[in-house]
Parts: sequence; structure tokens; C-alpha cells
Amino acid sequence: MGSLIRFACEGQTLVGTLDEGRAATGLLIVSGGSEIRSGAHGGMAALARRIAARGLPVFRYDRRGVGDSEGDDPGFAGSLPDLAAAVAAFRTHCPHLERLVAFGNCDAATTLALNHRAVGIDALILANPWVVEPAGDMPPPAAIRRRYRDKLLSIEGWKRLLTLQVDFRQILKGVRRASTAGITELGLAVAKALGVSNAPLTIVLAEGDATAIAFEDAWKTSLFDRPRGHAHVFRVPSRSHSFARVEDAERLYGAVMEALARR
Repeated sequence: MGSLIRFACEGQTLVGTLDEGRAATGLLIVSGGSEIRSGAHGGMAALARRIAARGLPVFRYDRRGVGDSEGDDPGFAGSLPDLAAAVAAFRTHCPHLERLVAFGNCDAATTLALNHRAVGIDALILANPWVVEPAGDMPPPAAIRRRYRDKLLSIEGWKRLLTLQVDFRQILKGVRRASTAGITELGLAVAKALGVSNAPLTIVLAEGDATAIAFEDAWKTSLFDRPRGHAHVFRVPSRSHSFARVEDAERLYGAVMEALARR
């Protein structure tokens, strides 16, 4: 069991969990969305325990308004103070730390991409980074294109089309949404932040996840030329955004351990 750590952030008390280790490299886990620090189905807690068992300290926390922490949730876009406070708390409780690696999934990855330089994070592990703007209940354009491409390349997809087992209104809606594709302001900001960063970069993508598909679509553009040149990219053959399956979690663990070992 990890140790419960309380620390201050702009007048509120945040709560984190420290799995101790004596190594000079430590891992900070940042939660995405309104997910608590244990992660979906306890996945981040399990990941932390496995890494700490290898002697590396791991710290994960709830930002304001989430889980056990006080205050109002600022969302990922307003969570820089929470991240800064968590980094400070981690270093305070593990004064032997010389290298701090941070991991985040979805908009937590975006938070890290945008703010890691400001808080002194040395290396990044970004899983399924969020680079699209909300558009109702529709998936990102790149995910829609991938979906229709896969359908049209499959025998079953043609059978459904020819036997009228598809909703043409939904197809037209999807085509219109896909036709508006283009990198968003958020994507531009992430590209700029990574482009001026010298932090070693690991990208982990669940290949069938809509958020990961949207990121990879942006990642292929010239805006990401510089970070793409020095990044290590791991692709997990899964649709699980949170790497929930046993085999997905194992691949994620392998990618994280490799990043922690890399200099």
C-alpha cells in the first residue's frame, strides 16, 4: 500500500499516493478527465505498485475537485497549479530524486505536453494525447475516416451497404463531420510545446481508440516534425482508451519501464 500524502494547492488541500522507492528516477502519474488517481478499474494504482516494486518511487494525485482533493475542478486546461504542487510534493517527499518522468493519458497527456517545462519535468510518457476540440457526441474526424475506411474495406461492410442494413443519414452526418478535419488550436499548442522541448518523449497509442487516432492524424503533419524526430512511439493493438485488458496493461507497463530506463 502506498502512503497518503496531503499537500496544498492555491489554498486547497490535494491528496496523493506515494509508492516509495530509492531509485534516483521517479514517475509522476497524472490522471485524465475527472478520473481519480487510482485510474480506471484501478489500472494506475496497479501500474504504480509494479514500478515501485522495481525500486522506483511513484506519485499519483487527485487534482482539485476530483476524488479526495478539495476545491472546484479546473479541468485539464486550468490544472497547471495542481501539477506544479504535485511535482513539488513529490520532490519534497523523495529528496533523492534526480530525474522526474511524468505519465498521463488523454487530456492528462495534453496537460503534461503543455506544462512540463514550467514545472521541471525531465521526460514525458504521453498516452492517447487529446488534441481535438469537443464536437457534441461525434468522434474526431480522423476516427470517423478510419471507421468508414475499415467498413468499406471489409466484406461485411459491403454486405451491409448493399442490403440496406446501414443508416444513410448517419453516414452523411459522419462524412460531413470528417470533411471538417484539420488540426485544432489545441493541437497547434501541443505541437508548439513539444517542438521547443528537449525532454525525452514517449508516445503510447491504443490503435483503435478514437482519441489516439485523432492524435496520430495530427502527429503526421509537419507541425510535429521536430518532436517526431526524437520520440519513441509504442502502438498497442487495442480499442481500450485506458488499456484495460490484461495484455494492454502489460504493453503499457513495458513502454513505461523502457521510458524510465532511457536517458
